[in-house]
Amino acid sequence: MDILSRLRAGISTASAGETRTLAAEFAAVLPADVTLALHGDLGAGKTTFVQGLAQGFGIAERVTSPTFNVCRFYRGRGKGSRNLAHLDAYRLDDAAQVDALLLEEFVVSPFCLAVEWPERIPGWLPAGARHLEFGIAPDGDHTVRLR
Repeated sequence: MDILSRLRAGISTASAGETRTLAAEFAAVLPADVTLALHGDLGAGKTTFVQGLAQGFGIAERVTSPTFNVCRFYRGRGKGSRNLAHLDAYRLDDAAQVDALLLEEFVVSPFCLAVEWPERIPGWLPAGARHLEFGIAPDGDHTVRLR
């Protein structure tokens, strides 16, 4: 079964390393210039998943949560690499605050924009955004499902 089918069915991961590996595999099939809306509670694995995306995009720089900076930008290196914008919308109140960040000045094609807490800015997300649900199962495993 391919990665998209597996994600639509839902995948459990038992470690941060497994989550990063899953995300790197997903990164390989994503089209250029895509927005990912990452839904889930604190600690559900959203930032870990973005770290795996970065690996899959050829980004060597350490990826950390942008909670206090709101947004971080990473440039891929080498053939087939991509640029990654990692937005944490938790502290944003509306789309106007996202517009004030001037993302279009920094998000350079080919890119992936990964948005944590997208429910804070639903009207701002592009219609073609792909939504992923993150959770924690009763056994402690983390879950990821593509809507």
